[in-house]
Amino acid sequence: MTRIALIGGHGKVALLAIPLLVSQGDEVGAVIRNPDHAADVEALGATAVVADIEHMDQQEIESLLDGYDVVVWSAGAGGGSPERTYAVDRDAAVRSMDAATKAGASRYVMVSYFGAGPDHGVPQDNSFFAYADAKSAADARLAQSELDWTILRPSRLTDGPATGSVSVGADQDKSEVSRADVAATIAAVVDDSRTYRQTYEYNHGSTPIAEAFA
Repeated sequence: MTRIALIGGHGKVALLAIPLLVSQGDEVGAVIRNPDHAADVEALGATAVVADIEHMDQQEIESLLDGYDVVVWSAGAGGGSPERTYAVDRDAAVRSMDAATKAGASRYVMVSYFGAGPDHGVPQDNSFFAYADAKSAADARLAQSELDWTILRPSRLTDGPATGSVSVGADQDKSEVSRADVAATIAAVVDDSRTYRQTYEYNHGSTPIAEAFA
């Protein structure tokens, strides 16, 4: 059984991922900031872990991750001020990577976005710039780490149904993909060593997820 710390455990994607992870035999600790959300994640089969990752230092996060095998980062500031976006999507994410290394959680799955990277192309006067810049920096730091990482970069998220299929490749135009299918991609890669040290950009498509990430 794999023990997974799912950071951002009450997010829309995370709530869809929890039952998938539990159904495949993984033990999920859903890291949530608001204790009022504990019942929601526990109803899905996770253990609620109340912690404010944004304001925890590396040593505190290291203690939090003790005993876990895998970290899945599905947290985000959710817009708002650029300062908070950098604090969560870049700085807290990087601290969690360093903490995971120290804690022995050698597997790390990052949920990013299609187009992240040094050439993300978002102008500084665009309201999306802080998010693009923060996620790109976090992805780069993860790729330089000693962790067994996988970076998932879905395109625009929708609330559509799960289809079980995607189209993988940075050479395609950015389109959309359902949150349900993103949740399925987390479940598909989390225990799959073939996806270690790989970055996947993907849309809705026709390739079964199990094949697309193999």
